[in-house]
Amino acid sequence: MVKEILLIGNPKLYEVSSAVEPHEVDAVKNVVEDLHDTLMAFRQKYGAGRAIAAPQIGFQKRVIYMNIDQPIVMINPILEFIGDEEMVVMDDCMSFPNLYVKVKRHKKCMLNFMDMNWRACTLILEDDLSELLQHEYDHLDGILATMRAIDNQSFFMK
Repeated sequence: MVKEILLIGNPKLYEVSSAVEPHEVDAVKNVVEDLHDTLMAFRQKYGAGRAIAAPQIGFQKRVIYMNIDQPIVMINPILEFIGDEEMVVMDDCMSFPNLYVKVKRHKKCMLNFMDMNWRACTLILEDDLSELLQHEYDHLDGILATMRAIDNQSFFMK
């Protein structure tokens, strides 16, 4: 079901999400369907959207849903940076759909997570996918890209 995406300023977006416990995986399946439907609806409306974090629809658990070539569900992800190289990117977000924010992100990262079958998985990401997953991971910790702006002149309207 398509859910309302919480917009910047909503207090729930600034909360730290709790870990999913193994016995909660069945409940997560319903949320993943909602994340998929919501992402696809956003993509249809705005022509953009590659991933969404559960807190963006008010589900305060550590779940990220990404759908580029195929859907990937990341439960309880743990982010690690690979190397010190950073890049400056223009970040946008479904929680503020008409705003870009200039931020620094690590060029390469690794994400360890559980999948829907509670199997351990690892992704190594570079460039735009590294930026994307750092952005979504921040949502799990109650951090928005606006909070990572390089300076107070790093905001641009679409």
